[in-house]
Amino acid sequence: MGNRAISWVWKGNPFVGLVIGLAMIVNLIAAGLAGTLIPTTMKAMGLDPAQSSSIILTTVTDVLGFFAFLGFAVLFQNFLV
Repeated sequence: MGNRAISWVWKGNPFVGLVIGLAMIVNLIAAGLAGTLIPTTMKAMGLDPAQSSSIILTTVTDVLGFFAFLGFAVLFQNFLV
């Protein structure tokens, strides 16, 4: 809700904040899921999760967050212009 209020004051469009807020929620959920699944999977494969799980986790969350933001921007494109 704060994102929408700030973007409404700043840009005059509350949908900018909605897109950012939705992308943040998707990114947080993806980070939580990846943060539990990646080390568990690596341990099941007999690999040490401490060595490379943080690198994979960062990559996964960055990519998913970027595409979530762009996806929501495309969905709300008519309201953002």
